[in-house]
Amino acid sequence: MKPYNQDCSLCRVMRSLAFTGLGMGTGAAIAYMLGASKQNMVLTGIVVAAILVFGLFRREKRH
Repeated sequence: MKPYNQDCSLCRVMRSLAFTGLGMGTGAAIAYMLGASKQNMVLTGIVVAAILVFGLFRREKRH
């Protein structure tokens, strides 16, 4: 198996898209369980996705 560069731009974009999707789904599911409206579900998903993406990227840069 070929080793690959983990810092390539395509790898970073794909990782951020994956975490954005996970964060959006998690945030919307939590808001749905709490009985929020559709608009609040979307906003909660966006906030959770941003926290995941920026929190994980910031943690990776410290190493």
